[in-house]
Amino acid sequence: MPRPLIGLTGGRVYGRDIARNLDVLGDSPIDIFYADYSQAVIAAGGIPVFLPLDLGPVDVVEKLDGLLMTGGDDIAPDRYGAELGPDTHVPEPTRDAYELALLDCAFERALPMLGICRGLQLVNVHAGGTLHQHVPEHAFVDEPGSVEQHVVAIEANSVLAELYGPNKSVNSLHHQSIDQVGHGLRVTATTDDGGIEGVEHIDLPLVAVQWHPEMLATAATDPLFRWLVDRAK
Repeated sequence: MPRPLIGLTGGRVYGRDIARNLDVLGDSPIDIFYADYSQAVIAAGGIPVFLPLDLGPVDVVEKLDGLLMTGGDDIAPDRYGAELGPDTHVPEPTRDAYELALLDCAFERALPMLGICRGLQLVNVHAGGTLHQHVPEHAFVDEPGSVEQHVVAIEANSVLAELYGPNKSVNSLHHQSIDQVGHGLRVTATTDDGGIEGVEHIDLPLVAVQWHPEMLATAATDPLFRWLVDRAK
């Protein structure tokens, strides 16, 4: 059986952000895709496909077997009816628009989907939910991503429970989180202070988590990536 094609979203920066001494590259767009995600997909048996923002979402989704919505910068608050808060990072409106359109197409096709960090938040916003714009107590950004910071409790009779059991130790690198849960989503993982760490769609093959499984020491064998690849076959 052919290995499934898993689309990976990414961000966009410009030459001035990387090659600071080369003015000629200042306005050149550079797409960023973190290798941790692609390595985890490969280890799970899939073929990662990087999705630049210039590809039409309909054409892209028709070619894919699964979709991984990756981490990244904050989502523009106007996408969920809020004002820009003082601690919200500069959004990427082009990326927001593109990824929301990707989700439209993926939902229509019932494509297997996995959301990670920003990806979870985007899934929630796409479903009509809202976000807390700043939860600094969960942003352990000065620690390596491989460090487990807390334990999440996992709801019974969920995909996450099948993969991990009743709880899991996770990292914590986010400063935003889900506030109101979007339509069609079920909360399946929480912190001891009530923070939402995982959701699943009640009808579609979609799981999203707030932590970064691709950065943990167990990434190569993490069952979440295997779930995505297996569902995409």
